[in-house]
Amino acid sequence: MTTYGTIPTSSGPSTNLDYISRAKDRVKAGLATRRPWKLMFNIRSLGCPSGFADVIARVRTNASYFSMNYAIIVLVILFLSLLWHPISLIVFVVMMAVWLFLYFLRDDPLVILHRTVDDRIVLLILSVLTIVFLLLTHATLNILLALLIGVVLVLLHAAFRKTEDLFVDEENTSLMSP
Repeated sequence: MTTYGTIPTSSGPSTNLDYISRAKDRVKAGLATRRPWKLMFNIRSLGCPSGFADVIARVRTNASYFSMNYAIIVLVILFLSLLWHPISLIVFVVMMAVWLFLYFLRDDPLVILHRTVDDRIVLLILSVLTIVFLLLTHATLNILLALLIGVVLVLLHAAFRKTEDLFVDEENTSLMSP
């Protein structure tokens, strides 16, 4: 039997390679929203706000502009705080893998028992499970302190970072207005 002109297909290794390739593309696309660290920590762009309204405006603008950078900072602080709690660190890494697999790297909607699960429900369930599993490792004070330090650092940067030199597109500004 001859099979001239047919293209052989395999569902084994190439499917896994396709999944890894898509995962890399998604991670790159997600990290593409990260702003350059040099722009974020430009010493000439720091200054005291003129009042409370200016603080709120700066925090809103900087939070939308540097959101991926701020998330990376908080996650790195949390990761570093868990170095002295190896069980918590293992739980953190496992939950990050679960987040990547079930939330960030999915192309199709999640289907459980022939029902499509909304992304907001997946987000809520994964958030609760992450918090519960980390708190079960008895590193509660460590985790809360790391999150507090991360949030305080982010808010301080957002309040003191001037926004005049940032290029903010209309999409982000329309989303941030009340």
